[in-house]
Amino acid sequence: MIHHKVAVAFSNGEFKKVYPYLAESAEWIIVGESHFKGKQSIIRNCEQVAAYFNAVKTVFKTMNVIADESRVVVNGTAEFIRNQRRVSFVSACDVYEFNENNEIQMITSYCIQEKL
Repeated sequence: MIHHKVAVAFSNGEFKKVYPYLAESAEWIIVGESHFKGKQSIIRNCEQVAAYFNAVKTVFKTMNVIADESRVVVNGTAEFIRNQRRVSFVSACDVYEFNENNEIQMITSYCIQEKL
């Protein structure tokens, strides 16, 4: 997978596809919420998030992907539906930084939840 595909997969909740591309010392900052340090910490959080995604209908929309040699920025939305009702809607922007081994070294996520 190239950087672009890895980043879009992660932003769209396809976490397991991305695990091989996480550096052991990777960090994931969800601005204003959480900071996960190390590959295993990130994977544990991804597993919790994936469990939520599986408990609701999730509709991801990718709006923009901007990339250079070592960074990718993905912005889009995620809508979460249960019993035909929207339970949450998030606008997000994820910034990925890759190291010289083509592994994700840093993810910075900006998530804005719309008030229902």
